[in-house]
Order: sequence, then C-alpha cells, then structure tokens
Amino acid sequence: MVEGVEGLGEAVSGGMVSRAIEPQAGETSGAGHPDACLNCGAALAGEYCHVCGQNGHVHRTLTGFWHDLLHGALHFEGKIWRTLPMLAWRPGDLTRRYVEGERARFVSPIALFLFSVFLMFAVASATGGLTSGVAPPEMRKELSQDIAKQEATVAELRRERDIALRESRSTKAIDARIESNVQEIAVLSGLRSGTIRNSPDFKISDNVPAWIREPAEKAADNPDLLLYKLKTNAYKYSWALIPLSVPFLWLLFPFSRRFRFYDHTVFVTYSLSFMTMLAVVAMLLGAARLSSIAGLLFFVPPVHMYRQLKGAYGLSRTSALLRTMLLLFFTLIALTLFGLVLVALGLFD
Repeated sequence: MVEGVEGLGEAVSGGMVSRAIEPQAGETSGAGHPDACLNCGAALAGEYCHVCGQNGHVHRTLTGFWHDLLHGALHFEGKIWRTLPMLAWRPGDLTRRYVEGERARFVSPIALFLFSVFLMFAVASATGGLTSGVAPPEMRKELSQDIAKQEATVAELRRERDIALRESRSTKAIDARIESNVQEIAVLSGLRSGTIRNSPDFKISDNVPAWIREPAEKAADNPDLLLYKLKTNAYKYSWALIPLSVPFLWLLFPFSRRFRFYDHTVFVTYSLSFMTMLAVVAMLLGAARLSSIAGLLFFVPPVHMYRQLKGAYGLSRTSALLRTMLLLFFTLIALTLFGLVLVALGLFD
C-alpha cells in the first residue's frame, strides 16, 4: 500500500514536471474576465494576457484549487487527446508535423516522455513491478509445496538418524543428506520471499583490480541494495536513453542534409514515450491476470517503429522495413549500454 501511494505521488510529480514544460495545454476559462490582467495590468484583448500569458479569469474557490491540482498533475485535457491517438497509430505523422512546426497542437516530446516515465514507475509500484524480487503468487504456491516436501524429507531423515544412533551406526551419510536438504529449503524460502542472499564468503580473484573487486563483493553480500540502486537510478536517469539512442538513429541516415539531429531527437523521444506507455499497459494486463494478452504486446514495438520511420522520414515500404530491422538491433545495443551504466552507478555509488 505504501509503495502504491509513493507511486501515485511520483505520477503527480511527473505530471507537475510535464505541466511546467507545457503550461498552456488545454486551459479553460470561465466567464467574467476583467478588463486588465490581474498579474501585470495590461489591457486584455482575449482570454489570455498578450504580455505575460496569464489567464484573464482567475478563481478563488476550493473547487478551482482542486481542479488546478488534478488538471496540472494529470494534464489530460486539450493537447493530450490530440497527441495520444496519433502517437499510437500515426507516430510518423505526429513526429513530422511536430518537427515542421505544429507545436501548439501537440504535447511536446519531452513533456510526454517525462509524464510517461513517472506513470510507468507509479503503475509498477502499485502492481508490484518494483518489489525486491518477491515471486508471483503462482510461483510462491509451488515453492511452498516444494519446501513442504523438503521439510518432510528432513523430518524422515532425522528419524533415521535417531535409529542409527540407537543402533550405534554411523550417521555421516544421513547428516550430509540432512544438511543438503536444509540448504535447499533455505534457497527455496529465499526465492519465495525475495530475500535470498549470496554466501558472505563470496570472493573475487585477487588478480581483479581492487576498485572493481570491492564494490562487486559488497553487491554480492547485499544484492537487494544493488537492486534498489538499479531501480532508483533507472528512474532518475531514464532521460539518458534519449542521448544514447539518437546517434544510432543518425546512423540510419548518415550525412543526410534533410534530417537533422533535432528531427532524430523528436523521433526518439516520442518513440520512447510510446514504449513506456506500452509497458504500463502490459503491467496493468499482468495485474489483471491477462498475461497471455500482455505477451502479444511484444510484437507491437517493431510495427510502431516501422510506421514511425515510414511516416516521419517519408520512406518507401522496403526502405522503412530495412531501417526498422537495423533500428531494432540498435535499440538492443542502446538498452545494453543503459543497463551497463545503471550497474556501474549501482556498484560505485
């Protein structure tokens, strides 16, 4: 429950960030505008002040205050309803139109990306996607059954050991079997609870430099701490996927005078926003026990990339298909680099 509340707080914070970047999306105003702006005093010629941009109508009611909170946090008015359908089905058209100057109609790529990242981590926290490795209910049930069988075996072996002691026979073989089963029970229990630990005697060869060996040994002694750092850093540095991905997209159009790095950045940011929201849908389907349907979403990214490439860059079908295959390969490289960066931050932080 606490993680869910924290996740909701993260989504609200993300909405506030995107709201700060897109301050005028979907504003509504009421009747009764004053003749002059209440902020700077300039004469009003419309709903907004042409000098400072403030809405001519301001409220002083609690209802208006809570409306501002929800509207500013969720940002689900105006531009969002024009942006999301195009992002889902016509991503290439959305990218091209935004690059060519239609900025007021759509949510900017970075605002959408920030909000989608916050939303993903909020949903992951609420659905248990960011827990410290606790097994899902079905697996916990199977692990509990295995643990019960091992405990029954251990109980039987201890009875055999008592009989052997009374008959003055050696118990060495029985003791070894008991120890093996007890260790297996400990491993299964750790998998079930997500608190499994490596051996405190874990050591790396002395030939490895100390600046690598010591952090690695600490991570092995406390893997949950490393996992926590990985999740936290993934949340904080998710934006790094943009600069990591843009150079690979440039490689699809090397030395092109028609397409600039700005165009590629818009493409990548909108694409990452869609993939992040797709992950949100997958987590919600998983939480609703519709994992088989969620698995079908695996085939969506290649199709989306193809449509975005074809529309954004005006490619033929063959050219878009070839570049999509290359982009999938480049995406794997970018994600690998991002993962390595997260591991490095987790080890040396």
